[in-house]
Amino acid sequence: MARTILIIEDEQHIVDILKFNLQKEGYETLEAYDGAAGLELALTKKPNLILLDVMLPQMDGYEVCRKIREEHLQIPIIMLTAREEELDKVLGLELGADDYMTKPFSMRELTARVKANLRRAVNQETSRAADSQPSNIIKSGDLTINIERYEAVKNGKVLDITLREFELLKFLATQPDKIFSREKLLENVWGYEYYGDVRTVDVTVRRLREKIEDDPSMPKYIITKRGIGYYFNK
Repeated sequence: MARTILIIEDEQHIVDILKFNLQKEGYETLEAYDGAAGLELALTKKPNLILLDVMLPQMDGYEVCRKIREEHLQIPIIMLTAREEELDKVLGLELGADDYMTKPFSMRELTARVKANLRRAVNQETSRAADSQPSNIIKSGDLTINIERYEAVKNGKVLDITLREFELLKFLATQPDKIFSREKLLENVWGYEYYGDVRTVDVTVRRLREKIEDDPSMPKYIITKRGIGYYFNK
């Protein structure tokens, strides 16, 4: 069955280019030209992935992303922005976007990122379907990580973490005390070349710490090795 991609973008020529190239790759597409219409399609049609522009009429991309995550939908979201400021990119990640691309971008790079994000989502669905198999559990202090169910539980409460945050947590926790550089984490968790934008890792680590740590400023699980990267302290 073809995967469906929702394009939320107000520039007609960009929509046409995205639609043509994605359909050529075998995907089905849905299109919305403002934030409100895009949000409605996301909630009702539940596409497999969303390409979300930041600057939209009626409701900007940040608000659309926030509202989608409030509904606990784990649909991969790639934000599209013409802005170069780092703060704008970080904000999208803070609100739960999985990825972002700055215009202008090549269709080859975009389709590679689409495939990588869809592959992650499929792996998650496959793992959840394997509930009949013995669960792979990692316990550390008051934190329990269920690899099969893609769940992290702290003090008996299931944490509301995104797919990307869980993938990062799983990767580190399954290899405790091993230090990984930001570049190596981008390669293994994000699944493709990230062109040196290591800030993405730092933002995701910060968001994850806010959810799993008692005091994010003094983490006991995800530890920073200054000048090198991060490791999981079991």
